[in-house]
Order: sequence, then structure tokens, then C-alpha cells
Amino acid sequence: MSFDFNDARVVVCGGSRGIGRSIALGFAAAGARVSICARGREALEATRAQLAALGHAAHAAACDLADAQSVAGYVAAAGAALGGIDVLVNNASGFGMGDDEAGWAAGLAVDVMAMVRASHAALPLLEASGEGASIIHISSISGFRASARTPAYAAVKAAMISYTASQALTLAAKRIRVNCIAPGSIEFDGGVWDQRRKAKDPLYDRVLKGIPLGQMGSPEEVAEVALFLASRHARWVTGQTVAVDGGQLLGG
Repeated sequence: MSFDFNDARVVVCGGSRGIGRSIALGFAAAGARVSICARGREALEATRAQLAALGHAAHAAACDLADAQSVAGYVAAAGAALGGIDVLVNNASGFGMGDDEAGWAAGLAVDVMAMVRASHAALPLLEASGEGASIIHISSISGFRASARTPAYAAVKAAMISYTASQALTLAAKRIRVNCIAPGSIEFDGGVWDQRRKAKDPLYDRVLKGIPLGQMGSPEEVAEVALFLASRHARWVTGQTVAVDGGQLLGG
């Protein structure tokens, strides 16, 4: 299956590394104009250069996704730079893990409210896009099950899954599709699971053994699903959450 996003305008919130970076590069490779944001300027600029090298317009801006004004300002700037928005991808996470004030604050501010705020800010541009408009949220399989180890993270990811369905129902009349991806354990250079493997954390091997397909996932495997959900091939798909986890949920 090939994807053609020639001249589509794609905004990826949290797109400088890992899953977000792979999604941005995937859209750019398929012909899209892409904007990304993140807090770390060095990684942001490196990814912007990679996007531009693919031969299409590339925009990048530093953004604190926990700040309402920063999110609104970034989405407006991205829309201006790209000439509109056809696809919005909400990928950012505050990685709030523990059942404490800090964990809940991080998850609610970034995972949940950045998703809501970016969607609201992009809505007029998505409405003007036409039949191909799409929003994709990146949640986690943690949102499908209870977690004693990361209760705040699991709860906010569940909220993202719920909001996906509600938002899809609300925006269907505007011909804007909304879907969600729930990745399992994804490993990439510098990421959480890469760090655990290098530190010989026992959790790494325990989790790996629980994945029926026998390996951690890659950002590229999540990106391919994102491109499908935003493409014409998924034109009758909305309100869905797709687990991309190598069967990890099946392992319990």
C-alpha cells in the first residue's frame, strides 16, 4: 500500500524525536508539507533539516505544549507557514507516571490538554481543508488496562482514547475524521526502553517476554499506521483506537 500526501499540510505536535519524528518524516516522504514542534531546539532543528531534505516545505518551532498560549500560537504559525492544515497529529506526552501531584499535572497538562488545545486551535483550518481532514492522537496501550506502576500515565492515556471517540462523533458532520493510535513498548535511540535495556533493567526483559511477536516496536511501525489513518484508504474510519503493540495486550 502506497501513500500519496502530495502538498498535504501536516502538523505534528511533539515531532522532534521518536514516534513523532518518524510520523513527520513519513508524511514528508509521501509528499506532504510538514510542521513540527517540541521544546528541545537542537533535536527540533535536526529533524526540520531532515524534513527539508526530502524536498518539501518544512516548518519547526519551539513550543511549550503545557502552555495554552504557546500551543495556540504554534498552531497558528504552523498553519500560516504551510498554507493551512489538513492533518493534525497530537503526539506529545508529559510522561507523568506516579500517583502524585507531579505525575498527574504533567499528564493532564501535556497528554490531555495539549491535545484538546491543539485540536481547538486547528479546527478552523481543518474545516477549510475539505474532505481529507484528519486528526490523529497518539495514546498508549496503557490506556486500555489498569497500572499499579504508572497510574497517572494510564489514566491520561485512557482519557485520550475516550476523547477520540467523542471528538469523532462531534466532528463527523464537518467531515473531519478523528482516530487514535495506542502504541505498545517502542524502542529507539535515547528512548525510555533503550535506556532500560542499556541499564540492564529487569523490567525490560519482563516486558519483552510478554510481547507475543517477540520484539519491541519501532517508531516507523507506528508511523505507517498514522499514514494509513490519515489517508484515503481509511476514509470510512473514524472514532477508532488502533493498538500497535505486537500483541502485547494479548500477553496480559
